[in-house]
Amino acid sequence: MVVNNSTFFHTFQSDITALTKPKVFTFPFYYEPDELSKIAAAELQGYLETQQDFVHNFGLQPTEGPAIGKMFGVLVVEREDGQLGYLAACSGKLAGTNRHAHFVPPVFDMLIQESFFLHEEEQINKLNRQITDLEGSPSLSTLLRQLTEAQQNADEELKTYRLHMKVEKAKRKKIREKNSGLLSAINYQLLDADLIKQSYRDQHEYAVLKTKWKEQLHSIEALIQDKQQQIEDLRNRRKLKSATLQQRLFAQYQFLNARGEKKNVLVIFTENNKPTPPAGAGECAAPKLLQYAYQQQLKPICMAEFWWGVSPSSEVRKHKNFYPACKSKCEPILSHMLQGLDVAPDPMRANPAHGRTFDIVHEDHDIIVINKPSEFLSVPGIHISDSVYSRIRTQYPEISGPVIIHRLDMSTSGLLVLAKHKEAHHFIQKQFIQHTVIKRYTAILDGISPQQTGIIDLPLRVDLDDRPRQVVCYKYGKPAKTKFDVLAYENGHTRIHFFPLTGRTHQLRVHAAHHEGLHVPILGDDLYGQRADRLHLHAGHIQFIHPRTGKHITFTADDPF
Repeated sequence: MVVNNSTFFHTFQSDITALTKPKVFTFPFYYEPDELSKIAAAELQGYLETQQDFVHNFGLQPTEGPAIGKMFGVLVVEREDGQLGYLAACSGKLAGTNRHAHFVPPVFDMLIQESFFLHEEEQINKLNRQITDLEGSPSLSTLLRQLTEAQQNADEELKTYRLHMKVEKAKRKKIREKNSGLLSAINYQLLDADLIKQSYRDQHEYAVLKTKWKEQLHSIEALIQDKQQQIEDLRNRRKLKSATLQQRLFAQYQFLNARGEKKNVLVIFTENNKPTPPAGAGECAAPKLLQYAYQQQLKPICMAEFWWGVSPSSEVRKHKNFYPACKSKCEPILSHMLQGLDVAPDPMRANPAHGRTFDIVHEDHDIIVINKPSEFLSVPGIHISDSVYSRIRTQYPEISGPVIIHRLDMSTSGLLVLAKHKEAHHFIQKQFIQHTVIKRYTAILDGISPQQTGIIDLPLRVDLDDRPRQVVCYKYGKPAKTKFDVLAYENGHTRIHFFPLTGRTHQLRVHAAHHEGLHVPILGDDLYGQRADRLHLHAGHIQFIHPRTGKHITFTADDPF
């Protein structure tokens, strides 16, 4: 391979003379890599398998230390003389640095020696150390222990005195009862006055005791608050320094587009109604590649990004699989950088249900059950209004109420239950909420699952950086459970039944693909696996109690694959 280090332009090792250049540039958020991108990616992967330029633990070989997979990208470009080649990049830093002989440099290198970032980072790290030292100081631990012990002693002593007061009160009551008929009125008044004085004395002693402990606790709390205030002041200083540094960093990221226009990341995100860019914005592979191509007058032709190494603990990433650019960090930036290029249309804006329909499996006075095809929205989307909901409302204008009781992913086919009025909707939706509806999905897994049967229990939440992708999160995720039974192995694939015990977004897809689940994605899953002719997931069986008859009712739909 010939590498010109001044431009990081890599000529193809493979013979590409028979291949035709794509007419439009890759739409980076939903694409199938073209042949040129695949060849460039394969050559980059060959380099990664044999390179000795850097040391990084991708988790592919037994190595000490934490394993960290990385996203890599290739951008096929054309020089002014018409020669095709490609650029390569890695998202984020690699092996602790941003500078590599094989990969284009970052848009802004914060790690260069004597950079303001490293200087400010050291100041922030110094504050971190001070905070850690104060939080773990023996004096603070001692004060916290003293406060706990003093509070316990105060509670115990005050409790003991309250019991004493209760006993003395009971004694005074008996004295009054004993002498009420024996003493004269004057003597009884004198006795009662003395007993009242005893009560006041006890109350006074309790108040004195309470004040003593309050002052003692307050003195310890004051010392603790003084130390905690020092910690809080340091945290505020750290927060201010971090925010100032982040803003200064963002200002350094100046992105070009194909028209030669330049905007920094703060302006780009503000124009997209996102005044605060996420950390790491501009550090992904795609912006690096396009930026360098524009700087070197190289024409972008097509691109692709792939994962290399072990999957992160929460996400689903497969070694060597291609993935679209992330939404939260890259979408605003790339929307600017692609201006001036002829880019493939966004397929998510095309209506996949155009010219298609669905079968009505059952209809009565209360419900409609349909068999939804794959690539058909259950409800209107952001860009596409055509859906099961809109079709039903058009076909049945007399229907009142919400109609949609539950949903299926656009790519999932199968049985969908709709309500004709709000009473039926409420009655059936309550069963979904209480998890009494029995649902069975059939899927084809893109590989062999060694597990035959069991329950997957992995909590899920949305990936805030890449919606609508879901991630496993034990801290903030919502409970998600799926029962499964393998039916058969067919030509290197697994036919399986899924019984979702909860109803989270993409639950079956993540539970199948995640390494803590089955670790085998559903065939055709373009989010968590690899694209095929369709997502091989079908909701083929559902059972619930009918809102009018009160009896269990069951519907089935044959697998379309």
